[in-house]
Amino acid sequence: MARPIWTGTLSFGLLNVPVSLMSGERKVDISFRMLDSRDKKPIRFERVNADTGEEVPWKDIVKAFEYDKGSYVVVEKEDIASAAPQTHESVDVEAFVDRDAIGLRFFEKPYILVPGKKAEKGYVLLRDTLERTGKVGVARVVIRTREYLCAVVPEGDALVLMMLRYPQELVDPEEYKLPGGKASDYRITAKEREMAETLIGSMSATWKPDDYQDEFRKRLEAIIKKRIKARGATTKIVDEEAAEREDTATNVVDFMALLQQSLDSKKRTPAKKAAKKAPARKTAKKAAKSAKKAPAKRARKAASR
Repeated sequence: MARPIWTGTLSFGLLNVPVSLMSGERKVDISFRMLDSRDKKPIRFERVNADTGEEVPWKDIVKAFEYDKGSYVVVEKEDIASAAPQTHESVDVEAFVDRDAIGLRFFEKPYILVPGKKAEKGYVLLRDTLERTGKVGVARVVIRTREYLCAVVPEGDALVLMMLRYPQELVDPEEYKLPGGKASDYRITAKEREMAETLIGSMSATWKPDDYQDEFRKRLEAIIKKRIKARGATTKIVDEEAAEREDTATNVVDFMALLQQSLDSKKRTPAKKAAKKAPARKTAKKAAKSAKKAPAKRARKAASR
């Protein structure tokens, strides 16, 4: 059973709701170990002194800030502790804002707030009120020694605590060269806009998260399974879609033609494309049969001559 990352209270105004902070994500990445290619033994990383090359034990390691090239100031554990906030046991809601007021770039990591025993009433009261008003709570929470900015967001039966990035952690889009101004400045015609809207309308669908899977991870798992069965032998995996992807990478100049082709092909969402792969395989089988019959016909013609 999952263990809570943090236990405390969710506070807004004078109300305090006992809660546990549970992970809201699951890591599914495939992890790798580094091996020595000569004997396939694991590689160990050591902490060594940059000058002497000697290994340094953890007890002799201190943290320092490099304020100039090669110049450091040591920061003691007491310094870090004194800078840390005093309160460690509450999610303190400081304000309620419109749900759409927080930009997407601020959201970082999800957690789930689970109410403590006999704390369901206050939990449901906050959840339903946020849902009805379209608001989210902006709060601060201390986990271990660091204070985080977060948002308390209702989602179904849950109150989700979304970690937020501080403004200084975000790159201002204006630092990059982006196309500003009006669409007419880029010679986008009314017809092109109309066709683009029609295309988007034809590809619109209901958001179903389960329709989208990590295809790279699936292919990598299949390769690993083949390697295991082959007892470490080299197994060459052919990407059947590679040629198709290369062909589609074109330098588009005629937007009208491209939009028209897209509309004609009636492209859908990636999930719907996957469902249409079966007919494509049937077409491929028919093409293969035709290819086999062709040499036989040519042979009969040659014999008749």
